[in-house]
Amino acid sequence: MIFLSIIVDENTKVVVQGITGKQGSFHTQRMLSYGTKIVAGTSPGKGGSEILGIPIYDTIEEAVKESKANTSIIFVPAPFAADAVMEAAEANLSVIVCITEGIPVHDELKFYWKVKEKGAILVGPNCPGIISPGKTHVGIMPTHVFKRGNVGVVSRSGTLTYQISYNLTRLGIGQSTVIGIGGDRITGLSFVEVLEMFEKDEETEVVVMIGEIGGRDEEIAAEFIKDMSKPIVGYIAGLTAPPEKRMGHAGAIVEGGVGSAESKIAALKKSGVEVGKTPMEVAEIVARKMKR
Repeated sequence: MIFLSIIVDENTKVVVQGITGKQGSFHTQRMLSYGTKIVAGTSPGKGGSEILGIPIYDTIEEAVKESKANTSIIFVPAPFAADAVMEAAEANLSVIVCITEGIPVHDELKFYWKVKEKGAILVGPNCPGIISPGKTHVGIMPTHVFKRGNVGVVSRSGTLTYQISYNLTRLGIGQSTVIGIGGDRITGLSFVEVLEMFEKDEETEVVVMIGEIGGRDEEIAAEFIKDMSKPIVGYIAGLTAPPEKRMGHAGAIVEGGVGSAESKIAALKKSGVEVGKTPMEVAEIVARKMKR
């Protein structure tokens, strides 16, 4: 059986921005252990040195020129993260994964349009990254919960991404690509954009979409799903969340009666999506669909 993936695969060459920081170095080691091809790192003032056998450059421009990296992962602190994303876009990287949380919305808006202008893919910010099980991991996910297979997973929630993927794996069901798009009000990728990629991916048979309260992304996705050929299984977190109170993510807030779990679930069901009540039920629904 052939297993494909979207966005990243075994040929992805990664540069780590902020590689010498505590989080950067820790997760670089984890990604290397998984088999990710990390070819360079950046840390201003430390160019010419190495960490974990990875060459360090002062700027992303130098790193890309020397290493031929095509993907960046950013562990730069929030006050400097916007500049890191902008520099990665200017270096013409095709994929930019921004793990950093706490970035001001106006900064996110600025680099969102810059990345779009450059035709690159931005994963995040405030996300766990992306994994193509058995091929590459560009992020901070607990890699042991994933298994290579044919279910695509897209999520706004990091923890639920891990839980539902683990439940799938326990049932013997692998994943083609698992992507956390981030929980902020502004994210590089929308549900619709990722669903479109999964729809075109020949080896993704079923898609799991994990949403949460706040915003209208899930309702917009529900409209798109009406024209999809592949079965979608949904899960929406936040059924018991009080209105006007932010729950975890910057985007997870019900305001003015818009963005509630109930409205999202109703929209998905109207489009023919089976919505699980628990993470385990989601995996069980997927298992049933895989046998058809």
